[in-house]
Amino acid sequence: MNSNWFKILMKATKVKYGRNLLLKGVPVIFNKGGAILEIGDNVTIKSSFLSNLVGLYSRTIIVTRTNEARIKIGNNVGISGATIYARKGIDIGDNTLIGGNVKIIDNDFHPIDIEARNIDIKEKIGTKPVTIGKNCFIGCNSILLKGTVLGNGCVVGAGAVVSGRYEDNCVIAGNPARVVKRVGRTVNV
Repeated sequence: MNSNWFKILMKATKVKYGRNLLLKGVPVIFNKGGAILEIGDNVTIKSSFLSNLVGLYSRTIIVTRTNEARIKIGNNVGISGATIYARKGIDIGDNTLIGGNVKIIDNDFHPIDIEARNIDIKEKIGTKPVTIGKNCFIGCNSILLKGTVLGNGCVVGAGAVVSGRYEDNCVIAGNPARVVKRVGRTVNV
C-alpha cells in the first residue's frame, strides 16, 4: 500500500499529522471516534522488517482504544515496529527514538479482579497516563507500563520493563527497570 493512500485513511479516522511524515511499510494506526491522535512534524514510522535491522516482529501499531484516549507524538520522533496503545493518554516528546518492538501501554489490557476479568468489564481496566520526555531513547524490546514518566534525555536499555517516575537524563535498565547511570556520572548499585 502506498503511504499517500494510507495517509488518506488516517485523515478519515481524524488522525492529525504534521509535515514530512515518513511511513516505511504499512503501520496499523487507529483512532477511535472522539479520541485524539496527533503526530508531529518530521516523524518516521517504520513497519517493514527491512526498515530496521534489529529485527522487527510486527508492524508499528498506534491505537487509541477509548473515546477519551489521547496519543500525542512530538516532532522529529522515530518509531520502529513498536506498539503504542492508549486507553487514557500517552505523550511522547520531541526528538525521541523508539526502538524496535517496544511496547508503550497505559493500561492493564484486562481487569485485574478475577470476576471483572471473567465477564470482561472494560471500565475495571486499570489505566494511568504515560509521559516520555524530549530527547529520550527507548531501546529495542523494552516495555513501558502504565503510569511511567520519563524525564527529558532518558535512555531505556534494551529489554527493560519500566514502571515509575524517572528524573531527566537517567539511564534505565533491567527487569524491573532501575536507574543504572545518569548522563555524565555513574550510580552506585
